[in-house]
Amino acid sequence: MLKYISQRLLFMIPLLLGITIITFVIIHLSPGRPTDALAFGNPKMSTDTRARLEALYGLNKPLHIQYINWLSRFARFDFGTSFNDSRPVMKKIWERLPATILLNALAMMLIFLVAIPLGVVSAAKKDSAFDKTVTLTSFFAYAIPTFWLALLLMMLFGVYLRWLPLGGMFSPNYDYLSPGKKFLDLGWHLVLPVFVSAFTGFASITRYSRGQMLEVLHQDYVRTARAKGLPEYKVIYKHALRNALLPIITLLGLSLPALIGGGVIFETIFSWPGMGRLGWEAVMSRDYPVIMGVGVLSAVFTLIGNLLADILYAYADPRIRYK
Repeated sequence: MLKYISQRLLFMIPLLLGITIITFVIIHLSPGRPTDALAFGNPKMSTDTRARLEALYGLNKPLHIQYINWLSRFARFDFGTSFNDSRPVMKKIWERLPATILLNALAMMLIFLVAIPLGVVSAAKKDSAFDKTVTLTSFFAYAIPTFWLALLLMMLFGVYLRWLPLGGMFSPNYDYLSPGKKFLDLGWHLVLPVFVSAFTGFASITRYSRGQMLEVLHQDYVRTARAKGLPEYKVIYKHALRNALLPIITLLGLSLPALIGGGVIFETIFSWPGMGRLGWEAVMSRDYPVIMGVGVLSAVFTLIGNLLADILYAYADPRIRYK
């Protein structure tokens, strides 16, 4: 297993390098320049000033030279400085990263702790009233646009009922609260973003786990276990569920990049200071260093997520061995 992990880690290096090249080329081929955002609405921005800014940012150099310069900084774990405020990109990312990890980690926990048991029980009680209710609710949840649901919930609980805050991560008087009240204030602000973020994922994972469980329950070894007289809960949770989890582990690994990219729509609607919102602001202002920083971290988390999924396969299915 250790040999397999080391080989995968070494394979990630050229793969990550290829991802950075593609990302770097795409953002430089997109319409507009970073100086366009700085010059917008500024009549004092002359052509000479733009040329000096491009020389300051290194944008006047050939594309391959710009990439080599960026790669040399990246090798030292330095993403450069932002074009917008001249702050280090790593500092801006570390400021936003905890908020995104907190939001998406809670949403993922809610999805997998609720959706998988519902899907398993729904498959075990196929065609029952419970199964039909879960199926109908899942289809209904999957069909609702999440941004529309977020706006409705904000109007209901934030505007009309005034039970929950409309947005942000903290209240204006957060710094003056006691530690216990600070914790409650943060949790109060997390209710709507976490629920909306988990809503669509909850529907898809429920349907997916139900379908996988139904497929496994028709396997020969499950019928053999039942023929031996094993209790139904052992057949489902000890024999069938373990094999049904293999495709869901893949989804878990692919969900890991959400901890970096975050939900751009959710973070914008709820004014959540996370990575998704930072990346969106960087794209709109053509802040190349920030875009590359967010993109590279998302790629790293994607590769790590795939590796963790492969490792979890070996623990979920003893038939899988890596040599």
